[in-house]
Amino acid sequence: MGKTRARPQLSNNNYSITKKMYKQTDGSVHRSGDRTSPISVILVSSGSRGNKLLFRYPFQRVPEGASSLATKQRSPYALNPTGDVLEDQDGDSREQTALTDEQLVAGFSDIILATILATKSDMCGKKFELKIDNIRFVGHPTLLQTPHTIQVSKTDPSPKREMPTMILFSVVFALRANADPSVIGCMHNLSRRIAIALQHEERRCQYLTREAKLMLAVQDEVTAMTENENSPQSPFRQILPKCKLAWDLKEAYDSLCTTGIVRLHINNWLEVSFCLPHKIHHVGGNHIAPEALERCLKAIRPYHALLLLENEKAVLGQMPLDCSPALVRLIKTCSAVKNLQQLAQDADLALLQVFQISAHLVYWGKAIIIYPLCENNVYMLSPHASICLYSSLAEQFSQQFPGNDLPSMLAKFSLPISLSEFRNPLDAPVQEVQLIQMVVWLLQRRLLIQLHTYVCLLVPPGQDEPGPWDEEPPLVACVGGRSLSTPSALSFGSPTSSDDMTLTSPSMDNSSAELLPGTDSPLNRRMTETLLASLTEHERQAILSVPAAQNPEDLRMFARLLHYFRGHHHLEEIMYNENMRRSQLKMLFDKFRSVLVITNHEDPVISIFQSPLE
Repeated sequence: MGKTRARPQLSNNNYSITKKMYKQTDGSVHRSGDRTSPISVILVSSGSRGNKLLFRYPFQRVPEGASSLATKQRSPYALNPTGDVLEDQDGDSREQTALTDEQLVAGFSDIILATILATKSDMCGKKFELKIDNIRFVGHPTLLQTPHTIQVSKTDPSPKREMPTMILFSVVFALRANADPSVIGCMHNLSRRIAIALQHEERRCQYLTREAKLMLAVQDEVTAMTENENSPQSPFRQILPKCKLAWDLKEAYDSLCTTGIVRLHINNWLEVSFCLPHKIHHVGGNHIAPEALERCLKAIRPYHALLLLENEKAVLGQMPLDCSPALVRLIKTCSAVKNLQQLAQDADLALLQVFQISAHLVYWGKAIIIYPLCENNVYMLSPHASICLYSSLAEQFSQQFPGNDLPSMLAKFSLPISLSEFRNPLDAPVQEVQLIQMVVWLLQRRLLIQLHTYVCLLVPPGQDEPGPWDEEPPLVACVGGRSLSTPSALSFGSPTSSDDMTLTSPSMDNSSAELLPGTDSPLNRRMTETLLASLTEHERQAILSVPAAQNPEDLRMFARLLHYFRGHHHLEEIMYNENMRRSQLKMLFDKFRSVLVITNHEDPVISIFQSPLE
């Protein structure tokens, strides 16, 4: 066998609503009432012979009789199907029943669509958006070549006629006029990607020209055949089995209406990959907004973990043949008990690269962000979990873990419980491994949510002092002009080098080093006073009146962690940032319990994968 060439790949780097699905009369798949699904996909071209509609799909949404009936003038006194008289109070003969979006698109003739969607050359390479009534057309017109002339003979240098060529084309998606702007942007992005691939193949081997000639030839053939017949046929039905490009557009449309993941091989050579996040990111029937997903991806921390939603073999089977070796290595190394920093070390990758690959897998719906599994993790039943006794999930759970049933397992998490309390110390190691596998299975199906510990500074208000929540205190303390705020998340594409991302916490810097443990030097006292300076006088007096504050070391540690005590940083984040053990923090919280309030709730960064807002 000869050596195969690697196909160029167009990957999707942009950042899901499940409703009743029904079959159209032409076999297409569409979701009723789903504003994220396109209504139609249309391919138009413009050239020396005018504007042409090469292909449209679906090509028959409603029966011909119904569409013709809808266009007829109805009598204001005609009976509707139920036998009731439709009154026309305005005195005109307007249709009393509103047409659906599908019927409106089907009402556009091929000539009209070719005229309004085939733009001028000046608009090529730009976003095309046109709204007509309840329909919005979105595309990306692409220029192939400028019209030119040819000479009939060498002896006569004057140009004779224009060569019949295709000047531009456009793949247009018809959407509902009230579609979300993010959906419109995604559809334009897909149109642009398909256009780039077609433009490349046209310049390489005249692929688009061949397909366009085939489409027009079939249209002429069907038109000639139907002139002698009473029942007209759609030429696009005959185009599908004969034209590879038409079949690709149909597959793209069906994929957008179902899974939201489009994978095309234009001319069996150039791969176009696309993901519609509105389709694949949903929990309990609620879709995750792309904006919330983007915020989550920007807030990933090294102490988070990556959880694959399918097993390793299934995820690797969905990857392209020429995907990045780093992506394959990370998938093989991924584990629910490893944080991203450990994952980067085990996979021998830079932490920033692990962040980028993790964001890519999360965006494509192959993984979610969690906190690494450990015995201190506290889980409880998700409010969106299905608790039916005979659901499909219960059957899958019984097949995956024989001898166990899903309702009994979920009942154990009806109240918050840590894994250490859930585990039986008398169980064999094999049973402990199975326990971890069951928790992972529940997390993959979004049946559990994790609760984190947050700490808030709350002192009793004095007689002349406002309540602690009446005026938000500053969250940042300054030492020597330097901010002690929590380190921000690493932004993707930032110039931060991997050398800066060591196991040492980002906040373990000069400020912590200057507070020498075990000593009560004047420098340490001044540093402690500076850290407490951000508080009000009443708050300082309340903290200093705590018995533990008489110990200089405890007071220094409390002052160092003061900016975490505003309810915005959970216990695991403090442990990572400050390189402290859980027992140290809990001991400190217990010593200052009179001025601290402990709360437990979800991490806002990853809560969108567990229980998104209604």
